[in-house]
Amino acid sequence: MITRDDGAGTDGAEGPSREGASGGEEAQVLVVGAGPAGSAAALHLARAGVDVVLLEKSGFPREKVCGDGLTPRGVHQLVRMGIDINAPGWMRNRGMRWVCEGRQVEIDWPRLGSGPDFGLTRTRRDFDDLLAAHAVAAGARLRTGVRVTAPVTDRAGRIVGVTAVAGPDKEPVRFRAPLVVAADGASARTALHMGLERDPKRTIATAARRYYRSEARSHDPYLELWADLLCSRTGRDLPGYGWVFPLGDGRINVGLGALPHRDHGAVDLRATLGRWLPRLPDDWGVTEENADSPLRSAALPMGFNRHPQYHRGLLLVGDSAGMVSPWSGEGIGQAMEAAEVAAETIALALARPAGPGREHALRQYPAEINRRWGRHYRLGNLAGDLVLGRYGYRPVLHPRVMASPPLLRALARLLTHVADEPPRDTIDAVLHTLMRAVPRGRPRARSTPPS
Repeated sequence: MITRDDGAGTDGAEGPSREGASGGEEAQVLVVGAGPAGSAAALHLARAGVDVVLLEKSGFPREKVCGDGLTPRGVHQLVRMGIDINAPGWMRNRGMRWVCEGRQVEIDWPRLGSGPDFGLTRTRRDFDDLLAAHAVAAGARLRTGVRVTAPVTDRAGRIVGVTAVAGPDKEPVRFRAPLVVAADGASARTALHMGLERDPKRTIATAARRYYRSEARSHDPYLELWADLLCSRTGRDLPGYGWVFPLGDGRINVGLGALPHRDHGAVDLRATLGRWLPRLPDDWGVTEENADSPLRSAALPMGFNRHPQYHRGLLLVGDSAGMVSPWSGEGIGQAMEAAEVAAETIALALARPAGPGREHALRQYPAEINRRWGRHYRLGNLAGDLVLGRYGYRPVLHPRVMASPPLLRALARLLTHVADEPPRDTIDAVLHTLMRAVPRGRPRARSTPPS
């Protein structure tokens, strides 16, 4: 349900923050959701001098289903946010180890001028808390225990705030702002209320993970990926991969990610995981006795499966826009990068008076997202539909590929979208040429208000 607000225009909430008549608050921007996308957006907005309120339905710390791994592109965003990645709790890795049909090969992260040459792991239990705390330190107002129930729109159908319930008594409250950032995860409730439906052509991936105590692998310098797993129900190749990620605290994160093709049906991740774990070496200690958490699963909205990313005062960031990579299943780095783009766009837009000029500035957000990732995601969606979702990663890691270091390095950069621009070496040049051959397309727009 959408609440209409006939008494406010689109710019009525600008200026100093103050308590609203209904017990809520007013700000220049509301951010719904304090995961990596929301906290990063709030942090960058606050640093730009924008008055921002960050709304989170849960408290901290909290659990989230995730591989807990960051590629150098994600690490780059943490550095830009001012996160101390040398503090306790971070585990560095040198690259990836791919395992397929009895072969294994290690690929170090490339040494590029535009980013770090290492990845990181950290559990989401305190990762989200850390980012939210940095947003607060930058000046954002964090409100936990606030579950947003619906957007508030003006007569033109433009969002001007949200309604919510707050606290243990679930008291109704209203927050007002001329711009709202939806970072409320895969549920995308705010976007759905504004009439932004998911693209039914894009398959939703799923992931499941569990923590195990394993001193033998907890300090492994590589993120390990298994590409030759079989689905328990059909015996087909898993349309995804298994992972073993070291956490550096005596534990490892073990999980599966799957992008099932629409013709093959869903994958039973629990049973498939049970079929894979006995293949792991005994000295790793990946047994029921060493389990440190229950098995948890979640959906992964991939490949820009929700459009447009800007609509009538609402900007979609992270999982709410389906920004998980169709190549690798990585989503945290993309969420934080998109959050920075959204924050910069909003700050520049608010420097203009309300009206067509501001609206034109806000529409640059999906244009910039498309410029950065449009071709890469479009090609990834095609690869997922034709290969990865049907046959998994085994055909990609063919023995000839596994035996060729140049091919492996090129594949690793393609999957993780790590490359220099302008090109630094032959691999970069090949990947840039490949991307230029993919039609960029245009950001989709929506011209009619939701009913």
